[in-house]
This record gives sequence, C-alpha cells and structure tokens, in this order.
Amino acid sequence: MVLCYFMMHYVDYSMMYHLIRGQSVIKLYIIYNMLEVADRLFSSFGQDILDALYWTATEPKERKRAHIGVIPHFFMAVLYVFLHAILIMVQATTLNVAFNSHNKSLLTIMMSNNFVEIKGSVFKKFEKNNLFQMSNSDIKERFTNYTLLLIVCLRNMEQFSWNPDHLWVLFPDVCMVIASEIAVDVVKHAFITKFNDITADVYSEYRASLAFDLVSSRQKNAYTDYSDSVSRRMGFIPLPLALLLIRVVTSSVKIQGSLSIVCVLLFYLGMITLKVLNSIVLLGKSCMYVKEANMEEKLFQNPPSAAPSRVSSRAHRTKHTREPPGDPAEEGMSASVTTQPTQQDECPAPQIPTSESDQFLTTPDESEEKSLIQDDSELKHRAPKKDLLEIDRFTICGNRID
Repeated sequence: MVLCYFMMHYVDYSMMYHLIRGQSVIKLYIIYNMLEVADRLFSSFGQDILDALYWTATEPKERKRAHIGVIPHFFMAVLYVFLHAILIMVQATTLNVAFNSHNKSLLTIMMSNNFVEIKGSVFKKFEKNNLFQMSNSDIKERFTNYTLLLIVCLRNMEQFSWNPDHLWVLFPDVCMVIASEIAVDVVKHAFITKFNDITADVYSEYRASLAFDLVSSRQKNAYTDYSDSVSRRMGFIPLPLALLLIRVVTSSVKIQGSLSIVCVLLFYLGMITLKVLNSIVLLGKSCMYVKEANMEEKLFQNPPSAAPSRVSSRAHRTKHTREPPGDPAEEGMSASVTTQPTQQDECPAPQIPTSESDQFLTTPDESEEKSLIQDDSELKHRAPKKDLLEIDRFTICGNRID
C-alpha cells in the first residue's frame, strides 16, 4: 500500500480528466463499459496474485516448493494493485466527466446501461447458486459505485473551494445514479425469481451463508483473516479501492497547521472506533442469523475458509478429477463429518477433506428431502450445484454462470 501510494503521486489526475473529457460521448460510453469488464477481470486475476503472495510468504519450511520466491511475488502484487488503482481512477474520472457535462447526455447513456443488464439476465435460466453469485456481484458493484460517487464529489468540491452550494448541484445526479442502480437490481431479481420459480426465502439462505462465513473466520482454527472469506465470495479486493480513496482524500484536503493535524488524528481515531463498533454489530447479527438457520453445530466442523489458498484450490480440483466413479454415497461417510476436528496443522494439501458431505449450507429440493426422511441411517450426497458454500470464490468476481 505504501509503495503504491507513492507511485500514485506520479499520476496526474487533472491531465487524465481533461484527456478523457476531450473524447466524444459515444467513445466514453464504450470506454466505461470496457472498464467495467476490465475491473472484473482484474479482480479475478488479482486474487490469484495475492493468494500466491500470501501462500509463499507463510509456506511451511518443510514444504518449500520450486517457485519464484517471495520477492518476485511481492513486486507482482505491487504492480497489480497499482494498475488496478489506475483502472478505477479512470473509471471515476469518466464518471466525473459525465457529471460535469453540460447536457448530461453522457450520464444518461451511462445510466441506461444498467437497464441493458436486465435484458442480459432476466430471460436466462438461473439456479439458486447462480442467483447467489449474481447477488454477491451486485453487492460488490453497488459498494464500488458508492465509493466512485464519493470520489467524484470530493474532486468537485475541491475545485469549487468546498462551497456547500455546489454540493446541492451534485445531489440530483448522485440520487439519479443510486436510484437507477436500486431500481435495476429490484426489477432484475424480481423477474429472475419469478421466471425460475425461486421463492424469496432463498435470500435468507444467502444471508445465512455470508453470516456463516463471517462467524467461521473468527474461530481460532480459521485459515483466513476476518471477513476475508466474505470478500472472496463477492469478488471484492479492497486494496486498489482503498489506495485510490486515500490518494484522492490526501490530494483534496490540505493539512496546514497543528490544528489540522489534531483534527486528522481525531478523525482517524473516530474511524477506528467506528470500525470496531461495526465489527461488533456485524458479528452479533451474523451469530443471530446463523442461529436462526440452525447452523451452529457446523461451526465445530472444518471451517469453510479452508479453501482460499491456492494449494487448497488446486487440491479441490484434483479431488474431483481423481474420485472413482463408483459408490459416491459411501465415500460421503468421512471422519470430517462424524467426528470433531482436532487442532489444525498448517493445512497441507493431502489433509483437505475429500468428501462432498461436509458442505455447510444446502438447498435441497423436495425429492431430496423425501429421500433424507426415508433413509435416516445413511448419509446422502447433495448435488454439487445445490451447495452454496461450495461456489468457487476465485471466479465469483467474474459472475460466471455455469
């Protein structure tokens, strides 16, 4: 973050703004669509880069492999964060140009792009897992848009010397962007659930799944940092966005004098306090949702965050390719389900569970429920497409639909 922050100082935001503003409206519309696609591709590729860096840095000494080492991975991660931050800066600059255009035609065209999303989603067949992927992608997209709008407002307020009257000029456009996002998401999800006969109760299952990820990351034997598994599900990488926000705030707000330094310090302490309070509230709500979904006993099984590393992802793929075709139900009878896990070691690849029966949140249909009631003494395999927590977290940011 520190290296990328100093590298960002060599990027001239004003020159980028005027360069983008000199383009035609249609060209900017195409550029904005290309940036959205590139953002998803960067997020997917960047997650692999960061995972490679984390695993190389924390790899056990007795399991050293023939890889390029920590230092090259570190510089690859720095280059990725810098390039992704530049991409988001261009996206924010394009949105800023749309806000400052006189006839607002570019902003109108960009907002109409959201309604094209309805055409590409509503009339396709969706399973519950696919809808879960789309919901996570929409959450990440909406949060990113809010951050871009904050950057646009900061840049405009700085140009007008923080005149509060100019904020009311930006307010209608900001409301139009937010309202169009919410309207498109409501219509899209409403008709997807209608056409695919999916009940609205499935969103409570999605919420319980995310809450379970958050609670399981707080355990002592968790393999990821707090809320890291939740951000993986949404395909959200906070480093480039945080870097750009810090760069814009420091360039927009001038700190002069001891009183300004004291105000910045108090603001920083206040943000830390808000973060702690937010974490407490989120953890409490997550525990409540997990309790309502009757998933408390599954917290003592192997945590679902055992799959984020690159090695476990590779072992997960080899598990599917090397499984014998016969007797899948008997293979489901594994010790990972019937017994409680002991102290976790450093997660070598061979110790990852090789059964499909240790899934944590499933959405069985009526036929599966009947078979489970009739055969109480035998564990049945759930269909992989029904397992919400088995969704690949490395490709979810691409919103891949199988």
